[in-house]
Amino acid sequence: MNLTALYNNLYTRSIDDIRNGNNKIDRLIDDKNDKRRGLTVLIRPNDNIQGAIARFQQELMVIDKDQYYQPLPDMHVTVLSIISCYDGFNLEQIETSKYIRLFKQSARNIMDIGLHFQGISASPEAVIIQGFPLSEGLERFRDQLRENFKASALQQTIDARYRLTTAHITAVRFREYIRTPQKFAERLENYRDVDFGSFKPKEVELVYNDWYQKRHIVKTLHKISIK
Repeated sequence: MNLTALYNNLYTRSIDDIRNGNNKIDRLIDDKNDKRRGLTVLIRPNDNIQGAIARFQQELMVIDKDQYYQPLPDMHVTVLSIISCYDGFNLEQIETSKYIRLFKQSARNIMDIGLHFQGISASPEAVIIQGFPLSEGLERFRDQLRENFKASALQQTIDARYRLTTAHITAVRFREYIRTPQKFAERLENYRDVDFGSFKPKEVELVYNDWYQKRHIVKTLHKISIK
């Protein structure tokens, strides 16, 4: 299934629940006792992309300000979850230098990871910005990470839940039932094909993170500049 079809299917399965006020609530967003942590390779969008997403978020805030709108510094595209977040994981359990070495090895020949963000999709729990790779660079990098980490003896959970193929950015997570769900769904419909822009990332990061990539929790273990 190509990305357009995947995003369309996700939206079609979810929009009626949102429109009818049956969105799913994430009750851990504000839970200070949430100890789920993991390791992730990610890309951060540039200022232009962030600004376009922020304007979209502001339109939704007018309708319902009580949802969780992903802060600009936390916005990201997941390249690959090396260790998916689970309760109790911490950096003392691993040798970070070995993870950094494999990360650097996997990124040795990467280049030309262009990304285009157009339209939105949704799940019962969230609203996402649809991302589309402009070349094979992202998938080649993912495959190199998969190959190197799966061949190692290091703790990893790559593809344990599902094989990541999208390049989306999460914009909104639902922490309450939507106040005026029909208006909210109508605004989403208006953004189904809006162009949020394109960019070529200048670096990739290996981070220790919580489920939401909250800046005050995330620790950047290593950054690599890319062409």
